[in-house]
Amino acid sequence: MSAPATPEVQAWFTRAIRVTPGGVHSPVRAFGSVGTPPVAVVEGRGAEVRDVDGRTFIDYVGAWGPALLGHAHPGIEDAVVAAARRGLVFGLASPAEVDLAERLVARVPGCEMVRFTVTGTEATMSAVRVARAATGRRVVVKFAGGYHGHADMFLVSAGSGAATLGVPDSPGVTAAAAADTAVARFNDLDSVDQVIARAGGEVAAIVVEPVVGNMGCVAPAPGFLDGLRERCTRLGIVLVFDEVMSGLRVARGGAAERYGVTPDLVTLGKVIGGGMPLAAFGGRRDLMQRVAPAGPVYQAGTYAAHPLSIAAGLAMLDAIDARPDLYDVLERAGQRLEDGLRARAAEAGVPVSVQRVGSMWTVFFSSRPVRSWDDAAAVDRAAHARFFRGMLTRGVLLPPSAFESAFLSAAHAPALIDRTLDAAAAAFAEARA
Repeated sequence: MSAPATPEVQAWFTRAIRVTPGGVHSPVRAFGSVGTPPVAVVEGRGAEVRDVDGRTFIDYVGAWGPALLGHAHPGIEDAVVAAARRGLVFGLASPAEVDLAERLVARVPGCEMVRFTVTGTEATMSAVRVARAATGRRVVVKFAGGYHGHADMFLVSAGSGAATLGVPDSPGVTAAAAADTAVARFNDLDSVDQVIARAGGEVAAIVVEPVVGNMGCVAPAPGFLDGLRERCTRLGIVLVFDEVMSGLRVARGGAAERYGVTPDLVTLGKVIGGGMPLAAFGGRRDLMQRVAPAGPVYQAGTYAAHPLSIAAGLAMLDAIDARPDLYDVLERAGQRLEDGLRARAAEAGVPVSVQRVGSMWTVFFSSRPVRSWDDAAAVDRAAHARFFRGMLTRGVLLPPSAFESAFLSAAHAPALIDRTLDAAAAAFAEARA
């Protein structure tokens, strides 16, 4: 059953749907798959957010990844305010963007040069353009369940099989745009080999979320990323790690550092902007030197390296570097949450797979681990929706989708995690059909 909308929620949402498709500016915000009115947040502090009704929630959406340190970090807020007082945007170069680029190059494996963009979509589509230019080939391999932004080439499904050329996954995407994208199965190197063979030497790039976050949190199986690296090196294919979500979150240098596999190109976002709109693509110097004005591959944007976003990014790195134990703290908090959720589900007799990489995590309502989109597509979505509503009623906000990673932050103190687990005990019982 859907929770009834309060007058405040109904009022703003009625206004919203008159002037905005679905009433929201990104589809998952509509809460359509969880059977409850959308939450409209008006304030966030630390690990909690407050909505238009005045309700406070322990927040595990985390702005879909950027809130590594929690909401409204004072150092980041101060940096943004100071930058705004110097002027909002100039459309010209600045020393601060060089500072941030140098710091990212120093910490992200394989990132010898970097170009800032506004969104992860821009970053990943630009990385693919560079890969195609460098190889002279046309086909891009992605993985079913992976999300790389809403560029036409990425809105492609697997068609009739997991190792096939793609078909459009959205109206408005032409068959021609989809024809140059091939779809393989995550954690399945045999399917990658099939795709490469069918493409007949035309694969320019393999684009992968090294830790998948957009079908829920799915870790790479041992040897999977190494296998991609070996194939790309041997066949002259550009390996692109989409670390818009995992970059600087699962380790100081992202998944490339955590798993010891270096891509040719990497895309970053979320955490690097400290909550402001900022993304980037970077990688090997010889590839990045192809980007205009150094080379012929065109990419541009008035709001790229926006001064406020750069200021926030620098403050975020300052805050991360001021805490040498940050990732250990996040790991311990994640383990506490993971173990507790698994125990509460078992007590309630609900089969789940609790999956986590660092501070990314998901409760899948499945009796078996989720290793690919085939597994994710089979989870019990109705049970997830019941669990979501049970948690929301008890003051815990989870991603309103069975296929989105949740996020811990440094602000999730043990007491908040324990409150989350108390809520989960009752919500798991309610999740039973």
